[in-house]
Amino acid sequence: MVVSRETAEHYAWGEVCEGWRLLSRDGLSVIEERIPPGRGEVPHYHQRARQLFYVLSGGLTIDLPHESVALRAGEALEVEPGTVHRVHNAAADDAIFLVISSPTTAGDRVNVPGGDKL
Repeated sequence: MVVSRETAEHYAWGEVCEGWRLLSRDGLSVIEERIPPGRGEVPHYHQRARQLFYVLSGGLTIDLPHESVALRAGEALEVEPGTVHRVHNAAADDAIFLVISSPTTAGDRVNVPGGDKL
């Protein structure tokens, strides 16, 4: 079955961010997400899921406990299970990216108190 933004399950998060579930299986999840400039998510980790963030357009910053990694279109970063991270857009344009997770992150997210900083 062919899937696209038009046919995928759509959801909103973080007031102005959004995502499209391109593939949603117990063992694998592929989501396209959009984060407007200056927005993002809170620090969190996944107990089981390994994630790969692949930037399609714009820029994406991933804060980790000991570094911040700025990704451009065509670049990716893997985040291992148990690693606290925060994804946000510090660029001037929308960040459009894929989040590939194995297994799915459904029911696997733990938010970390402390606001926007790791």
